[in-house]
Order: sequence, then structure tokens, then C-alpha cells
Amino acid sequence: MGEVRKLQKKLRQIENLEIKISLTPEERFKISRKAELRSRLAELQLQLSGPQQTLGIVGDGKKEKMKRQVEDAPEALPSQTPPASKILKEENESNSQTTPAPAARQREAVGNAAQIGRLQEPAKVPHHGGVSGERPDFDTEQQLRQEEAEFTSLKASWEKARFRLRLLEGHNDIVTSVVAVDNLVVSGSRDTTVKVWHVPTATEHKNLGGHTGGVTCLAAPPSEYCKRLAWSLSLPDKERFILSGSADCYVKIWALSIGQCVKSIYTFNAVTALCFVPEEDGCIITGSDGGKIQTWSWKTFQNCQSVNAHQEAVTSIQSQGPLVFSASAEGGVSVWENQGSDHDPLRLLQHWSSQVTGLGGEPGGRVTLSPRGDRVFLAYGRAWLKILHWRTGMMSRLTNHGGITGVTDCVHQTGGLLIGSSYDLANGESALNLFSLPQCRYLSSLTWPTAPRILCFAAWTTGSGDHRWVTGGRDLIVWEQLPSSGKQRGDVTVKRDSRMDSCLLESEGDTEDDEETDDYEDDEEEANGQPVSADGGSSSWLRCVLQ
Repeated sequence: MGEVRKLQKKLRQIENLEIKISLTPEERFKISRKAELRSRLAELQLQLSGPQQTLGIVGDGKKEKMKRQVEDAPEALPSQTPPASKILKEENESNSQTTPAPAARQREAVGNAAQIGRLQEPAKVPHHGGVSGERPDFDTEQQLRQEEAEFTSLKASWEKARFRLRLLEGHNDIVTSVVAVDNLVVSGSRDTTVKVWHVPTATEHKNLGGHTGGVTCLAAPPSEYCKRLAWSLSLPDKERFILSGSADCYVKIWALSIGQCVKSIYTFNAVTALCFVPEEDGCIITGSDGGKIQTWSWKTFQNCQSVNAHQEAVTSIQSQGPLVFSASAEGGVSVWENQGSDHDPLRLLQHWSSQVTGLGGEPGGRVTLSPRGDRVFLAYGRAWLKILHWRTGMMSRLTNHGGITGVTDCVHQTGGLLIGSSYDLANGESALNLFSLPQCRYLSSLTWPTAPRILCFAAWTTGSGDHRWVTGGRDLIVWEQLPSSGKQRGDVTVKRDSRMDSCLLESEGDTEDDEETDDYEDDEEEANGQPVSADGGSSSWLRCVLQ
């Protein structure tokens, strides 16, 4: 396995080098060996495809024990390919009802109540019988049978899903971030531009030029907060705004209808992540390349708080109600509470270091996150998704690739779906993997013959409730769900990876450390007699963006 791990890391480095603006001779030589390394890796994969390799445990042929950890109540699943709006409605209704909790979870909730304070929800115990709040065995078995039937129906519907793909051409560099606003898609690119696209016609609507560095992140404030800003600027009430962050240290606020920048915020640091928090008067949270978290008032656009939160670049920030989640290149994850004050509004609730998350081990890494209740889904460039139970620090992982050369670049939730991007370093194949929520059970994979590596993702629904997605990376592509009853042929191939069928959530305590996959010293001298440069070897997507 040692040579496999080395080849895997070398190919990951090459993939990241290919998206740099300028390359050294040593880096160009490394890229020229891509086909050779892929061929050797394919040979090793064939050798390891025998019975000694355990399915579902990536890179580990020794262990066969798998554990399923389901902590959330099941949700109703429709019998046909589900509109995202319907799933989201059912999920919200399910969350509003009282659900039974296992005794172990009740003890966990009690043990953390003092630390988390008012944010910790008490364990809910049903009023009917049972020991320690558990359902009788008959009811439990009946519920499990119902869940299995519903999941089987949902899985079958996604196996028949059809999407039409449309390429949005205009950027001349990689797309780093995408958001959806009404019938518009907004994309930010390393080419320094923000572009607005009209989805029904797949045409460029606006080209927002003004940044002098690569655009690294975007955010869309809710309509009610846009209305307040529009009123202060004497613009129509229906005006929508987009926030963009860039390596030029600016956050810019754009009015989409007029295609102009209406506000610029200088942050003194290269902006690598941002989000809008729709609480109280609203605020903008930014993350920098040095690990700093800053808060900016939506009312005055003044800085309210600056915290040296992480050791390396902040790579992802997301909000969930009054909570703000941040992740960094060194693998740390922090959870903050927005107190709604004008001074120091963010209060740190939890910080989990890379020793807990297991996301460290590669300089300049890129971690993206997506929160859901007590769980945070984490993508960090490996063949699986990590799941942090942020109130307790318990970690689990979800297989997102059937082989040992898979890479996960982004994770997203839409309605009742968890979607993870999947990219194979060995052959360049790319796909989106779909899982049901909250159970995190594998549904299917969506791909097409020339699918590029997917670095960012956004989703919304049409008026009829069908899915529309947009993916960014080397290409910017809109996915439009087609009616199941129509005759139009879809552009996407729906497939299932049998190696992912049998493995759901795997406890971190039952697996070996992830870091061993890539921890080695590349002291091999290349054919030209020059050692691989340190910068070239550790270059990451994030660092490439900032150059």
C-alpha cells in the first residue's frame, strides 16, 4: 500500500498544479508525468482488487467491521423522484414533532447541557411505554421495515432520474464559487470576475468586473435584507445583491439589476471565505488567508469584531440560524454563536482541532463544510466525507468513493439530499454522489463521459418543484431535472457503485487514522536531477487561488 499512497499524493499534487496560473520548470515536469503515474496506479489497483481488499473501507484491507450510526428521526420519502421543495417541507414538519431518542443520546445530551447552555436541546422522551424512553421492540421493527421500504422506493426513483446539462461559457479560468438567486446563477472565478447568468436561456446576463485578484467566495443575502439595503440606496425594493470576496482583500456588494458595485469593504487580508448571517440586523462574516474571522455590520458596513480563530487559511464559513461554522486549512473546525450585538457579536462555543477532526496532515489543505443540526459534514480532499458531531467531538465518516484514489472537493445539502462531489485521481472521472438524509444512505451517482472535476455546487428548485443545480470548477454547468414521464433524453448517466452500497456511517474509532494515507516524504529526485520543490509539492487549490 505504500506505493499506492505515494502515487495518490503525487497525482493530487499534479491536479492542483494544473490550475495554477504560472508554473516553474520543475512543476511542468511533474505534470508531464501524470499519464505515467496514472498508468502505474491503475496496475496497482488491479492487484489490490482481489479478496484481500475490504469493500467500503478505503485504503484498508484489514478491517471488515462497519457501524451504522443513525441519530436523527427518519423522514417520509416520496415514492417517485422527489421535488426538493416537497422533501424540505416534509423534513421541516418532521423536525417540529417529538421524536424518540435512544438512551445513549439522552445521556450525551445531559452531559453536554452545562457546556452548551441554552443551545443544547434536551432529550425528547415519548409519552408511550418503554424503558428509558425507547420504543417497544415491535414498534421499532415495524418502523425499520417502513424506513427500508421508503428508502428502496427513493433509491429506485433516483436510478431513473434524468437531467439536462448546459454549459455556461465565459470564464477563462476555474470557477471557485457559485450561488443561485431566482432564475439567475452568479459565479466567481480566479479570472477576477463575477458573472451573472440567465438560466432559462443559458446566457451571460452581467459581467461584474472590479476585483483585482481572484474571486474566492460568494454569498447571497435573503430578500428581506436586500430590501433594506435597496431602500437606503434608493433602488427598487426587488433589487437583489451578491457579496463577493477576493484575494485583493476586498468584499464587494453588487446590485444585480444594474450590474454595479454599491459597496466595497477593505478587510486588510486576502478573503478566502464568507457568509451572510440573517439574524437581527444581519452581518457579514469573512475569513482570511491568515486564519482571521471578521464580522461586518450589514447596517453600517463597519468592522464589529476580528478574531484570530485558526492557524491557517479559513476555507469555509456557513451559518445555521444563530450559529456560524468555520473550517480552516489545518483541519480545525469552530462553532460560534451570533449574539446579535454591535460589538463582538460572535462567541466561540466549540473548537475542534485537527487532532480531533483528523483532517490535518497536508499543508495548505482545503476543507469545506455543510452543517445540519448537531452534525457538520466535511469534505477535505479524500475518498470519504467526515461527519463531526460538534456538541461532543465524536467523528464518523461516510464513504464517498469506491476506490483508494478518490477525492471529495465539496459537500452540499438540498432538501432531503446530501450531495458529495467525487473525483478519481487515477483516471480523471468525476461524479456527484447522492445520499438520503438524515440517514446518510447511498442512493446513486450522477456522471457523464466528459465530466470535469467539481469544486463548488449550488442548488435551487423550479416553480414546479424540480431540481436545478449548478456545478463549478474547470467548467460551469447547469443541471436541469427532466420530467420522468417525458420523452427527452437526459445527458447524465445514473449509476450505482456496489462498493458503496454496503457501507454507511463508519465510526472513527473502528478505523485507522486517515493521515497515514498521505504522510510521507517525497525525497525522490526527478529525471532532470532536481528534487521536487517544496512549494510545488504542497500546492493546494486554495493557495493556487490566492496567487
